[in-house]
Amino acid sequence: MGRLFGTDGARGVANSELTVELATNIGRAAAMVLTESTEGHPKVLIGKDTRLSSDMLEGALAAGLCSVGADVVLLGTVPTPTVAYLVKKYNADAGFMISASHNPFEFNGIKIFSSTGYKLPDKMEEEIESIILDNSKEYPQIIGSGLGRVTRAENAVDDYIEYVVSTTTDRLDGMKIGIDCSNGSSSVTAEKLFTKLGAECHMLSDKPDGININDKCGSTHMENLQKFVAENGLDLGVAFDGDADRCLAVDDKGEIVDGDFIMAICAMDCASNKKLNKNAVVGTVMSNMGFTKFCKDNGLNFVAANVGDRYVLEEMLKNGYNFGGEQSGHVIFLDYATTGDGQLTASHLLGIVNRRQAKLSDIATLMTHYPQVLVNVKVTAEGKKNYQSDDVIKAKIDSVAQELGEDGRILVRLSGTEPLVRVMLEGLDSELITRLANETADLIKQRIG
Repeated sequence: MGRLFGTDGARGVANSELTVELATNIGRAAAMVLTESTEGHPKVLIGKDTRLSSDMLEGALAAGLCSVGADVVLLGTVPTPTVAYLVKKYNADAGFMISASHNPFEFNGIKIFSSTGYKLPDKMEEEIESIILDNSKEYPQIIGSGLGRVTRAENAVDDYIEYVVSTTTDRLDGMKIGIDCSNGSSSVTAEKLFTKLGAECHMLSDKPDGININDKCGSTHMENLQKFVAENGLDLGVAFDGDADRCLAVDDKGEIVDGDFIMAICAMDCASNKKLNKNAVVGTVMSNMGFTKFCKDNGLNFVAANVGDRYVLEEMLKNGYNFGGEQSGHVIFLDYATTGDGQLTASHLLGIVNRRQAKLSDIATLMTHYPQVLVNVKVTAEGKKNYQSDDVIKAKIDSVAQELGEDGRILVRLSGTEPLVRVMLEGLDSELITRLANETADLIKQRIG
């Protein structure tokens, strides 16, 4: 874990942890690292989500970039995958997305994409951190005609929508769908995109005011969409997070269809059309046991990566896989996108449902979801360091694993961003896994809390 960059960019409370000064310096340092071999003015894109602080950080980031000679192209409010796509289409040297994804509005973040459309590797992020935190290199003092300029891309949203539409041959004619935009980036794209595909769209949380992003809506708060789909007799619903790189769905009965179910449906469709490389799906160690069993039962190879879409992507690139994702709804169709794309995922999922002339509630029965319990234990900084070497905790975890046997599992891991140990249990018996999860969490709290 980097000093500035976590698993998904630099993130913190805007104007407190993620300050104007820090954003300016990230722009300066990143331009230096990303464009070392570029002649003339490097071209850098900036996109942003709808939160109040995004305008402030956009200005600071653009100023930092221009001060070291980079030309900035402002995309305006767009989903994160828009930046990843357009950085290649517009032949840019790098792309920045200002967003804190599914976090509350007071947070914000900066994600960086290279000229290939992929998020930066750890080594490059560490080099940027070294310039900012250790003064390992001096910022160049550019003056006169060497300074960068700022322009705006007027067609960014339309270019992205046209591309997503081009990735599928399925139409959505006749479908009535609910769309929860989380008052985030998809508010500017979703209705136009899915209408273009032929769907009758019924919109929720698509009126951002800078403060209401992710506020009891979107993919982290599915209750409104569940109720809306059921009460209005819609075919299904889809929900995105603040920057629209993840998607969850709601079936015709108002039941949640999470990322594992979405992956199962899409993986089987890809496999049946011989479009699944190595007949494999990349998930994470947190993927539901029901999903891993589904893969085994259907002759698919399940590959487990560390938690985080960047690690799923790393595994895919390393071994030539083209499909993967997370339970949270980050799904990567590597044939079409270099990052998780909620709206691309939704367009393919809805296309499968409509092509089959079936209900999502029926299609989703291809997988059984194992009950899952997650308990977060707050621990001290010292306790977090000592967790791995505590023999009493290790013995408890081994004992629980033995008790669960083949019908369940326990996964205990350190949070990468918070002072927490996460205790996750799965199994067929909800009461049993709840009791064992709480017992394990209590012990961890006693030992290192």
